[in-house]
Parts: sequence; structure tokens; C-alpha cells
Amino acid sequence: MEKSKATPMEDYLFDLRGFLVLERALSKVHVAELNAGIDAVPPIEPDEWHGHIHRECFEKQRGIALQQIYEAGEPFERLIDHPRWIELVKRYVGGEGSFDWHHGPLFIDENFASLRGPHEAIAMHSGGATYTKRTQYHFQNGHFMCGQINILIALTDIGPGDGATMVIPGSHKSNFPHPGAPKEWASGSMDGVEGAIEVYLKAGDALLFVDAITHGAARRKNPGERRIVVYRYGPSWGNFRFGYKPSPALLARLTPERRQIVYPWTHKSPPGSGLHAAVGAEMSALA
Repeated sequence: MEKSKATPMEDYLFDLRGFLVLERALSKVHVAELNAGIDAVPPIEPDEWHGHIHRECFEKQRGIALQQIYEAGEPFERLIDHPRWIELVKRYVGGEGSFDWHHGPLFIDENFASLRGPHEAIAMHSGGATYTKRTQYHFQNGHFMCGQINILIALTDIGPGDGATMVIPGSHKSNFPHPGAPKEWASGSMDGVEGAIEVYLKAGDALLFVDAITHGAARRKNPGERRIVVYRYGPSWGNFRFGYKPSPALLARLTPERRQIVYPWTHKSPPGSGLHAAVGAEMSALA
């Protein structure tokens, strides 16, 4: 597949709304491979590991999150620099011509699979008014500069009653917090929030959005399971959100382009120093 570059209309709609829907981003075969990869992960409890995949600890009503999902096999590795979105992500994260690009423009600070069943959801969070440095939205001097661009990939059809992702279009630029913001962001759902819309996706569609947009999810009402995968991209000087590191085996089998996105850093220190030896040992282990 040829790499997709942003069209003028995509730039306009992303700037206006804070998100884009990339229809048919993945083939049916690729979606089936990803679902099979998730099925191969045995049931694990919160804070347990399966190899290098970790089940995150959070409220039961948010479902299951399998962190470091790019460790689950080659179909997940393909998502790292997928041609349908990688050029769009580079454009919207920005930094071209700056120091960031000396080490590659991008870094994935978090990647996970999310599985939700009936009654599960996540409440409203984020928004331009919070002005969180890691996630903020900027456009200046003809360039996008976004702290974090998320790619959310549907592995099942997500329609009415399926617990769709919800966003408030344009809220990435808001100067005011939403008056209906919950006191505890990690509880509840985004149902009934004024100004919010559900984003319906077919399996294989992807939702690209700046993390500064106010977002969450509706509570799932239908039987069955909502499955998505999320890869979160930021500038190459970032760090892992939850302290994870890619396994040496993963780094060894990645292409140079993918490895640069997964682990973009190089290190310099005086020869013979303790730091030099420690860094050298770490890099040898990751090589």
C-alpha cells in the first residue's frame, strides 16, 4: 500500500474537528490476524503478564487493557508504521526540520488492545482547556505541532449500542472546561454529554485524533465485545507513559524504520565513565 499523505480537506477537518476517520485502513485479512493475536493471549488478571504483554490495572467497568500489544506478533508490528496513517501522524505531530527529526520524528509512548463487554465504558476526559503539555494541540507558522496523535483501530464493527468512542468536535481548542465534566474522570461513561458524538467504525477503520480533544466512550448496551487497538504517537524526545520498554526480541526483529519509532534514542557519555558502561550494557541488551 502506498503511504497516504494528508489532503487539504483532511488538514481542514483535522484542524476544525480534531479527528479524522480513516475508512478501510486495514484489510479484512489483517483484522483477522489481529483478532487471532488477541485470542492467543490467555486470560490474565490485572497486573499479570503474558510474556511482554501486561494487563493494566484499572476499574472493572473500563474493561480489559492489554499493554505493549505490539509484542503480540508481526500483525501488530505492521501497525507501527502503517502506510494508511504514518505520514498523517508525522505531519500532525510535526517537528520537521527541527532537532526532533535528528532521531526520527515519532515515538510510540503507549500501545494497547482494549476489550469491553456489556455495561463497560470510559468517562469523558481531556480537552483543550486542560492544556496538558503532553497532549496539547498547536498550529503555528504553517505547521502542526501536536503533543500526541492517537490511532484507534476497530477490530469489530462499532455501531449504536456497541460502546463507541465519543468525542466533542473542536474541543481540542476549547478555552473552557466542559460544564458537565465528571468529578471523577475514571468512572461512568460519556453518554448524554452535551456536544458529544459517537464515532461509528467498521472493523478495519481507524480513528485518528489529537489527544487534546475531549473524548471517552458510550456504555456498551449490546451483547458481545468491543475490540480496539490504540497506538499513541508523540515526538521522539518523549518517554514511555507507564515505564514499559520493548523487549530485546521485538527490537531485534523490527525493521530499522519501526525500531526508530519504538525506541528512537541514542546515548553519548565519556568513555570509561560508569554511565558510559551502564548505557552500553543496556543498549547491547536491547540490540
